[in-house]
Amino acid sequence: MPVSIKMPALSPTMEEGTLARWLVKVGDTVASGDILAEIETDKATMEFEAVDEGTVLSIDVAEGSEGVKVGTVIATIASEDEDATPAPAPAAKAEAAPAPKVEAAPAPAAPAAPVAAAAPAPRGDRVIATPLAKRIAADKGLDLAAIHGTGPNGRIVKADVSDAKPAAAAPAAAPVAAASAPAAAPASIPDFGIPYEATKLNNVRKTIARRLTEAKQTIPHIYLTVDIRLDALLKLRAELNKALEVQGVKLSVNDLIIKALAKALLIVPKCNVSFAGDELRSYARADISVAVAAPSGLITPIIVDAGNKSVSAIATEMKALANKAREGKLQPHEYQGGTASLSNLGMFGIKQFDAVINPPQAMILAVGAGEQRPYVIDGALAVATVMSATGSFDHRAIDGADGAELMSALKTLIENPLGLLA
Repeated sequence: MPVSIKMPALSPTMEEGTLARWLVKVGDTVASGDILAEIETDKATMEFEAVDEGTVLSIDVAEGSEGVKVGTVIATIASEDEDATPAPAPAAKAEAAPAPKVEAAPAPAAPAAPVAAAAPAPRGDRVIATPLAKRIAADKGLDLAAIHGTGPNGRIVKADVSDAKPAAAAPAAAPVAAASAPAAAPASIPDFGIPYEATKLNNVRKTIARRLTEAKQTIPHIYLTVDIRLDALLKLRAELNKALEVQGVKLSVNDLIIKALAKALLIVPKCNVSFAGDELRSYARADISVAVAAPSGLITPIIVDAGNKSVSAIATEMKALANKAREGKLQPHEYQGGTASLSNLGMFGIKQFDAVINPPQAMILAVGAGEQRPYVIDGALAVATVMSATGSFDHRAIDGADGAELMSALKTLIENPLGLLA
């Protein structure tokens, strides 16, 4: 019996995804564990493996299709003991039979209008199109009812709308734009005649936009900043790196700050929480989400239980996670969750900034560059290496005094870094 391959839920929050690329074609034999396709989720592009062995009978969702709902049948596989040849034949004949009738009448006519008028006939009142084709048509102001589909059963695909001209569907363009709120949004941006290139948002960027907009609109942020001396931390880091050289481990300042934030959260557990409507969730361990800039957009791999890990373990794990993030190979459990976040822009020379909270977390630490500054030490003016760190707190879950206590604990741990090794 043929097996239907459905759009998988590659993360607990995934409701739909983009079928980025098929790695098999109809007629291919696949084994359990073979990679069938690449699927773009709201966080990363992930490989989808075959579970059953057999032959690919059909591919039901074209690559590049966006907004494919979880559970949608995307392909069909015949098991090894079945004859894979006859299965697609009836479907092909059934679909091919009406096609000549649809195209026969307008064939002698060169203009596109008669063809477009004839196309809706076999589809009835319903216009069948891929999600990607619908979005392209909406962006270009095209009337899908006036476009002939070349996909299965007359389905309109990307190629049908990519080269279509808005003028051919001018009478229907206005109603389409008026009926679709997403399509109307770009029109609100004036065109001043400045040359530009438009790049379609990927799923990761769409999710970033949605979640950060939600965070700023729904979370009352409070910001607390401290200046922290780094001289002792930098000295300890140099000594540790010399000792760890034989193991091939090299600590970054960021690795030590991850450890410091995790320990500070354990010292001040009132800040290691999440606001959940009518309840406050207090976490027993500190899992730190670390912001990493990947080609597809910002992603936050997680150092689980960072407060109880050695700094060398954090460094090794962080290096591996950052590489996977940049290659788009993080697994859902490696970036979903976390009890607090860390964003470090110090390597770019940024002195201080306020980060946006990553819901459902209740705090994020923004770290600036360490730099030589005039600093009062033991009542005398001196020069010290100082960095500014700003904590953004969800004021629904964390009071200002508790946030201040966390920032004080962080400052103490970094300025007296031997405590990070205890």
